[in-house]
Amino acid sequence: MAVTELEGPPPPAAAAALEVPAKRGLLRYNSPLAQVSLLGLICFCCPGMFNALSGLGGGGQVDASTADNANTALYACFAVFGVLGGAAHNLLGPRATLMLGALTYPLYAGSFLYYNHHRHSQAFPVTAGALLGAGAGFLWAAQGAVMTSYPPPNRRGTYISLFWCLFNLGGVLGGLLPFSLNYNSGDKPKNVSDSTYIAFMAFMLVGAALTVLVLPPTRIVRDDGTKATRVTFSSPATEGAEILKLFANWKMLLVLPAAWASNFFYTYQFNNVNGGLFTLRTKGLNNVFYWGAQMIGSAGIGYFLDFGFASRRKRGLFGVVAVAVVGTAIWGGGLANQLKYRAVPLSDPIDFKEGHRYAGPFLLYFSYGLLDAMFQSLIYWIIGALANDSQILSRYVGFYKGVQSAGAAVAWQVDKQHTSLISQLIVNWGLMTVSYPLLVLLVFLAVKDEDYSVSSVEDGKEKDSKLSAPTSFH
Repeated sequence: MAVTELEGPPPPAAAAALEVPAKRGLLRYNSPLAQVSLLGLICFCCPGMFNALSGLGGGGQVDASTADNANTALYACFAVFGVLGGAAHNLLGPRATLMLGALTYPLYAGSFLYYNHHRHSQAFPVTAGALLGAGAGFLWAAQGAVMTSYPPPNRRGTYISLFWCLFNLGGVLGGLLPFSLNYNSGDKPKNVSDSTYIAFMAFMLVGAALTVLVLPPTRIVRDDGTKATRVTFSSPATEGAEILKLFANWKMLLVLPAAWASNFFYTYQFNNVNGGLFTLRTKGLNNVFYWGAQMIGSAGIGYFLDFGFASRRKRGLFGVVAVAVVGTAIWGGGLANQLKYRAVPLSDPIDFKEGHRYAGPFLLYFSYGLLDAMFQSLIYWIIGALANDSQILSRYVGFYKGVQSAGAAVAWQVDKQHTSLISQLIVNWGLMTVSYPLLVLLVFLAVKDEDYSVSSVEDGKEKDSKLSAPTSFH
């Protein structure tokens, strides 16, 4: 179509129409695909590298007590600011909210670099952990709002798995860093090197810089011409009232046990499986496969949740059943492995070159990563099916992350108190098992097979239009 140049400013209607590109395709910068991919790269650099650092056990320190205290402060603050993060997103927008959150990640990694040389005080790591908790609450609330509201409803699972793969590439690369930088460290337990922490900080700073490229929600347009989400004015008073309502929202109450369980197991898996059973270089190698398994698990469950059945409710119900079956099998394997030892770290830690001795514990840790991604991707998909509006979804995701982080804060202190490893495993297994029937009930009652999109863009005006693909009412 030819474009005629106009002399002078265009009329208001034409100016509004010009805000939306005539070309619609996968490579548009204001497409959901581009923005979700950018979000994945930001999380690749920030929480992805944080996950790799945490996956070493004890934040890379032989004595996990400092990391336990730092992570308790982190997740206690995360629990509060996760809930408040939805309000921050609605008031500040995704760009500012993501930037504020991302800047706290390199500070946390830097605190352990400092601790490598000043072991007389835990004040800096614990303070940095608390600040990261606040920042992570903001970052993940904005991430959840973007990831659940921007994609086309019939491809939400695919977009969630795309994000999860990009995000966990950070953990994969982050696992290679300590593996390569500490390859010649020997078999005795050691703290990670300064260069490892510096490398983590460099990636995290790049992630913070990438947040300036995030577009406001008003500019995001799907390929069918519909706006990704409705954007309305909000105020602190409105957000405060809406946050309080979450604690009486029956949908969120059904999500609560799954949210509590979804990060509770990290302490056990990172400190007492990877951190306690393996040599330093092998911990890094294991994390490559742990986060790689997350990519496989998320892609698998995401594909099923988008294409498994014609009925979206049926896809959700069978998705919960599939995760429950896989989860029960994996935790059963974890129990069999746990019965072989009583305390960690092992005096003779396992190295990846030990073949038969390494194979079983490695496969278990790989499977834990697979299950984590399947479980959390399922929860995100269900939350995304409860609403279309990014403001509502940011509050829902904020509630989910807040409860998730409260559970994690408790878990780090449970480990700090030297609770028996078998007890930690049973609690983790039990929490996930309790959540499955509640998720089934939520999907059955709240996930619909029809819906209407937010708006379509035509001649600079918003018009309600029915989507050819179904999503849910809210």
